[in-house]
Amino acid sequence: MRRLFHTIAGRYDLITVLLSFGLDRRWKERLADLARVEPGMRALDLACGTGDIAFALAARGARVTGLDITHRMVQLARAKPQASRVSGFVTGDMMALPFADAAFDVVTTGYGIRNVPRIEPAIEEIRRVLRPGGVLLSLDFDRPSNALVRGVYLGYLTIVGSALGWFLHRDPDTYRYIPASIARYPGARAVSRMLEQNGFEDSRVIPVLGGLMGINLARRLR
Repeated sequence: MRRLFHTIAGRYDLITVLLSFGLDRRWKERLADLARVEPGMRALDLACGTGDIAFALAARGARVTGLDITHRMVQLARAKPQASRVSGFVTGDMMALPFADAAFDVVTTGYGIRNVPRIEPAIEEIRRVLRPGGVLLSLDFDRPSNALVRGVYLGYLTIVGSALGWFLHRDPDTYRYIPASIARYPGARAVSRMLEQNGFEDSRVIPVLGGLMGINLARRLR
C-alpha cells in the first residue's frame, strides 16, 4: 500500500476530483463541519494524504497534526501554502500511532480505515489517542448492501479507474485497488458496530452521495 500511494501521490488530488465529479472537497468540508472543532482543540488527521482535511480543521481553529504512511504524501502536504496553519505532518502507521494516550480531542480520516490491513487494531489505536469524550469522524466509500447497486458502483470505479491508470501511469491496474478494497470492506454500518464494540458510543453513519459514500461518527467512551 505504501508503494502504491507513493506511485500515485503526485496525481492524488487530480484523481479524487475526477472520481468524485469534483465533490470530494465538499465532502471533506462537511466532515470538518461535523467535527465542531473550537479554537485550540487538538486534532489528528489520519491517512491525511495531501492535507485537505487537516487544512479544513486548521481553518476552523484546531491545532492539527496530519499523519500518513506514505512519506511522499506528507512531503506534498507540507509543500502547500496552507501547511503553515498546521502544527505538523508526520509519516507514520495508523495501526501504531506515535502519540501519547488521550493526546487529541478529535481524530479524522478520509479513505483511511478501509485501507488498513485490519480495522479493529486501527480503531483501538484511535481510541487510545483520543481523550475520553473525544470524537472520531471517518469519510470513506461505502459498500452498498444491494447487490445490483454494488455491482454497478464497483463496475464504474473499475472502468474509470482503469482508464485513468492507463492515461496517467500507463498501467490500468494502478487504481483498481479502489474497487478491490471496497469489495473487501465490511461497510460503514459494520464499522459503526466495531466502534461500539471497541470503546466508542453514539456511533452513527451519515450517508453521503445517496449512501455510496458515508461518514462514520462516534465518541470515545468517557
